[in-house]
Amino acid sequence: MSAAAAATLAAAPALANSSAAAADMSAPVQDAQAGPMGGDAQFRELFASWRSLDGTGAQPVATTGISVPSRMPLEDSRLTSNYGMRNHPVLGGRRAHSGVDLAAPTGTPVYATADGIVGRANWFSSYGLFIQIEHGANLQTRYAHLSKLAVADGQRVRKGDLIGYVGSTGRSTGPHLHYEVRVNGKAVNPMPYMIESEAQQAFALATGEGGMGGGDE
Repeated sequence: MSAAAAATLAAAPALANSSAAAADMSAPVQDAQAGPMGGDAQFRELFASWRSLDGTGAQPVATTGISVPSRMPLEDSRLTSNYGMRNHPVLGGRRAHSGVDLAAPTGTPVYATADGIVGRANWFSSYGLFIQIEHGANLQTRYAHLSKLAVADGQRVRKGDLIGYVGSTGRSTGPHLHYEVRVNGKAVNPMPYMIESEAQQAFALATGEGGMGGGDE
């Protein structure tokens, strides 16, 4: 998806509470608050802090290095709930939404948005069937409400790898993907990470760690 296409996704009412019984979890493949990030300016600030980890006395980074999310997690989706404060569709009232909701038919493939290691792939509370990927330097992506999981805990994945399928498990009113990006455990606006910006391309070139590919992926 191009940067222009990502920027013009139309916001609509949020998806959100269906029966968890919809999940089919048979092996080997399991079926089944924070301010917004401001694009390249704040990404460059993160970039600088990550580069400082190479200095003397810095805490070690995961051996996979750092790979920055820089693509859509699925194709042909529709944005139905943005990041930030919203009227909660199930619990009511104004509440913070820690990611974005992308509506797509059940079974739509979901892809890793950067290289990393799967930290968790199982049922997780209201998230339903859930995948968490660690990308190094306390950078993490989350994928929720899936109908099937195609990866397991500890598995190494590459950007663009199939990791699961859209569903409506957990607290969900219809098939969609809830997608989050977290930095140091804190949810940030994932929209700047859903395309490959100039700063992200520069980071990939500087580190040689993932994040490669054009903005139309």
